[in-house]
Amino acid sequence: MTIDPELGEALERFGGERGGSRARLIRDLALAGARAELDAGARRVEGRAYLREIATGAVDYDFEALAEIHATRQDHLRR
Repeated sequence: MTIDPELGEALERFGGERGGSRARLIRDLALAGARAELDAGARRVEGRAYLREIATGAVDYDFEALAEIHATRQDHLRR
């Protein structure tokens, strides 16, 4: 594996807190990254399923309340 400057900096930041070998740190970070990607994928699948339920009417969704929240948010962002 080639350690480019960006990866080298990340390894220094994370390695300083943990100690241990660089190989172990790379392994731990790779596994943590894989878990994070798998979790993100599962959240996307769950989110799409929820949106499908809203679209089909299986979930009762208050679009008027959403419009009010959105308007309030837009006002807040304009300030």
